Amino acid sequence: VRLEESGGGFVQNGGSLEVSCAASEAIASSQDMGWFRQSPGKESELVAMLASEATSTGGITYIADSVKGRFTISGDKKTSHLLMNNLKPEDTAVYQCALVSSEGVDAWGRGILVNVSS
Repeated sequence: VRLEESGGGFVQNGGSLEVSCAASEAIASSQDMGWFRQSPGKESELVAMLASEATSTGGITYIADSVKGRFTISGDKKTSHLLMNNLKPEDTAVYQCALVSSEGVDAWGRGILVNVSS
């Protein structure tokens, strides 16, 4: 399965952006689609994941504490959308779409830049 991100770009502090991910085919029932981000000098962080009931996460949607109340994830078996509101400079990062299973990350997108200016 290939993943391709779109959206992202440059926005001012407090603005909104949406990043989307399209899978080349429907993902397996054992997989979830999620978003990671990485800023220079920092470790990769799981930002959000939309879990189906069939996976080990049991249908729980995960939102990192650092973005809770500002980011929303939605999607289906072929797409994922991360709506980011009230963006802050510390949200600046490369955002990557990923397929996650009980064995870890099965596939990565190439990543897309989100740059929030102060």
